Order: sequence, then C-alpha cells, then structure tokens
Amino acid sequence: MMKIFVMASGRSGTKYLSELFQHNVGRCVAKHEPYLSMFGKPIYWYQQGDIERIRQRFSLKKKLIKRYRAQVYIETNHAFLKSFSDVALEAFPDAKLIHLIRNPLEVAKSQYHRPVWIGEPDSLWFRLFHTYVGEDNKRYLDWTLTGNEQIFKDISLNLTRYQQLLVQWIELENRAMHLLETYHKHCDYFALETPKDLNNEEKMLEMFSFFGITLKHHDIVFQGKKNIAKIPTRVTTWDKHQLHELIDHTPARYLEIFHQNPYNSVAWGELLQK
Repeated sequence: MMKIFVMASGRSGTKYLSELFQHNVGRCVAKHEPYLSMFGKPIYWYQQGDIERIRQRFSLKKKLIKRYRAQVYIETNHAFLKSFSDVALEAFPDAKLIHLIRNPLEVAKSQYHRPVWIGEPDSLWFRLFHTYVGEDNKRYLDWTLTGNEQIFKDISLNLTRYQQLLVQWIELENRAMHLLETYHKHCDYFALETPKDLNNEEKMLEMFSFFGITLKHHDIVFQGKKNIAKIPTRVTTWDKHQLHELIDHTPARYLEIFHQNPYNSVAWGELLQK
C-alpha cells in the first residue's frame, strides 16, 4: 500500500485534495483529519523537542494505517508539518509526499478571518472547545504553532496577529524543505501551487502519473467539498506592507529556501526575498 502525506499550511486545499483522491483513485483511503490527527499537544511537544512522546502517540496511528487494505492511503492535513512528519517518515520510509504551496498573504488572511491565533486564543469559543493546556500552564489553540518556536524569538519585531500567521507559514515551509533534505525525499515529492493546480487536469494527471497511481476514469473528476471561508479572502495593501515589514526583520537563514524551487517558479515568490 502506497502511503502519501501532505506538506501544507492550513487553508491550502488539503480537504479538496483528499476528495480528489477519493473520487479518482481506485482502492483509495483518503483522510483529511482522521482519528489521531496529531493536532493539539503533539504540536507543543514538537516545539519542545519531545519527539519520543510524539512517537508514542503515533504508534497507534501507525497500526490503524496498516490495517487498511487499499492501493493508496493518503492523509491531507497541516498537522503533518506541525507535529509528526519525522515520526511518520521513520515509520514509513517509503512514503510519498505532496507539497501544497499557496500565496502566504492569502493563507494568513484566510486564517485571520476564521479567526486563528498563534499562542493563547482570544476567542471564547475556541478557548472553550478547541484548546489545550501546555506544560507551561498556558492555553494554546489545537491547530496552530505555539508561538514559542525559535523563529518567533529570532524576529526582532512586535508582530501583529496577521504577521504571526505569516511567520507560521514561513516556519512550516522551512520544515518542509528540511524534511526533504533530511530524509532524501526529492524523488518521492510532488509540488502543487494552490488553488490553480488543483483545478488543472493536466497537472493532476501529471501528479498521478508521477506516483504511478491507477485512476478509476480516463479523465479527472473534479468533485469534492472545498473548505470555503465565510469571508472572502482579499489581500489588501496593508497586508502586503505587513509582509514586507516582516521580511525586513526576519533573519536571512529563514528566507534562503525561497530562492529555490518550488518558490522561485511562482509569481508571488519574490515577495519572500529581501
């Protein structure tokens, strides 16, 4: 059984990608946010460097994945880069990777409207139902980085909430590139720019061919639920200004990846270069 994990930020098309696999791939188990999704405390453990606790949590998930009798198992959620990417590739060294990249201005703005917070949530609803308490006795949102990661400490800027979400995107893209290098996965890796590539039949056929996946139909079936935001994602001049300010205050080592593929082949890639 081929295992595929997705490297992505939230609001990057992960749900729709799982639907595309389900509708187009024979004998496929496609999970967006399955049981034991690895959100919540595993994200906190990752920033602490407590990989052993993540490994213990993942051990049950590994057993559940192995029970599926399928041609392809794909899991598409942004917990992968936030908490369990290393232990997943330890458990399944032959796993394939799909990288969804979306303009960070759009990613952060879409998250901003949800609302999504880095660190202690301000929303009472999220505080009551979608948070956990870390070992520092602070409350954190289940789906985001903690704000304690080193990158947040290295940026000499009083970050706005929108800028914090941009920093989260930069951190996750650095983790993605580091993962490829550490586990030598460039030959098992396919990048998609979203949302346009997810609606491009030629690109989808190229991806399935790259992985050697058998399709149910001759043509791609573009059918699936998109996790549409209640407020349309519109990037403003002020949003762009906040990104420029952030880039000016971000150490160069976090920006080096944006001079290489896949970032230098997208129209917005230059926004991330000093």
